[in-house]
This record gives sequence, C-alpha cells and structure tokens, in this order.
Amino acid sequence: MIFYFSGTGNTRWAAEFIARHTGERILSISDEIKTECRYTLSDDERIGICFPIHGWQPPRIVRDFIKKLSLPHSQSHYCYALCTCGDTVGDAITILNKDLSKKGLEAKSFFSLVMPESYVCLPFMYTDTKKREREKIEAAKEKLSIIVDVIRNRENGVDLLKKGPTPQIYSYMIGNFFNKYMITDKPFKVDEKTCIKCGKCTQICPTDNIIGGHGLLPEWKHEDSCTCCLACYHHCPVHAINYGNITKKRGQYFFKE
Repeated sequence: MIFYFSGTGNTRWAAEFIARHTGERILSISDEIKTECRYTLSDDERIGICFPIHGWQPPRIVRDFIKKLSLPHSQSHYCYALCTCGDTVGDAITILNKDLSKKGLEAKSFFSLVMPESYVCLPFMYTDTKKREREKIEAAKEKLSIIVDVIRNRENGVDLLKKGPTPQIYSYMIGNFFNKYMITDKPFKVDEKTCIKCGKCTQICPTDNIIGGHGLLPEWKHEDSCTCCLACYHHCPVHAINYGNITKKRGQYFFKE
C-alpha cells in the first residue's frame, strides 16, 4: 500500500513508478484524508509514504493524515518513506517517523528524489530551465530503479536522503517558521482580465480549497486547508493566478513525462 500526496505531480509520478514495479496499490492522501483512514493490509503488503518536502518538513496534510491513520496489525509490515524535493530534505524523515511512531510504525528505509523546482514564492526561488528539468527527471528515473530494488527486497536501514549540511537548522528553525507563517492561501489572487474562468485551478486543488470556474472567477476559501503546493498557480493555462506579486514574472511547472 502506497500513500502519497502530490501538488504539481512530482511525487505522484514517483509513487506510480514504485506501484508499477512492486504491484502495490496506491492511494492519494488528499482523497483518503476525507475518509476514516482505516485500512486492512494483506499478509505480505508493504507500507509506503510518499510526499514532497514543504519547508524541510512533511506537508501538514501528510501529518494530519497520519494522525487519522488506522492500520491494525501493521507493525510486522515493511515500511518505507520517499520524499521529493528541489534540493535537500533536512530532517524531514525524523519528523515523519516521530508521527508514525504514535501509530506503531517506523519507516525503516528512506529515500529522497531531487525533482524540478516548483516553489517560487521567495525572492531566490525560481523554476528550473527546461534543460535542468529534463536532467533532474532522468536522474530521478535512475535513482528510482535503485529504490524499487530496495523496496522489493524489503531492505532495512537504507538511507538515500540528501539532507543538506545543517538539517536540524533547516527543519526545526527555518522549517517551523515557514510552516507556521507561510502556509496560507491569503496572498493568492487572480488577474480578472487574464483569467478565462476554465475551472482548472478548482479541479486541481488537492484540498478543495478553491471555488469558482466554469464562468466564475476562482476564490480561495481561507479555511486553513491550503498547503501552498502551488498546484493552482502552476496549472493555470494563462498564468492568471499569482501568490502576491512575487510570482508574476516567475515560471510555471508541473510534471509531464
């Protein structure tokens, strides 16, 4: 069983790759969190948690899902975690395992995949060039083949993370600030003259945080469900959505193989 969360498609692609090569069923956290989150494992089933890095931590929606998660008799099952990132992951897996431990689980092997950059809401953050996107995806494919072998063989203690030089500073100091104060939908706005009211942003939002489309301008609910995954921004076909003013001249990206 593979649980995944994805905004711009990087993590979904990785989770689907693993599912194809291991035969595991795959479930979207953004869909599953709306349910009781209670599951029954088959005798030999593995447990995978796949997510993008948000401020060197697991996204809030992933942590909220784990709080709801019920997997009876799961302690004997092989568990692993994979995170996608633009560069480094900090101490995100330690944070994840602390959450999992409350459910009697622990990711015994963990992996990170460097994927094309999608977070563009800070002055120094930009999307990658098309060339760099292709290079990252090709490198990720090669690494995924190695990861799949580890998962198939149920190997414990495999650490294929790119943590960075000071993981605790990034995850607990910068990350805590980022996830407390910068995960908000309040800066999102739409250019009314540019918007074609297609409803793509409403359809693509993983937390159902946007209303509108089909002839109406999008509106964000401001109900604290936004993860700042930027799916709405990146999938807008006319670049009508922005996060404040900083993204007006930034690029867009979502996974396309």
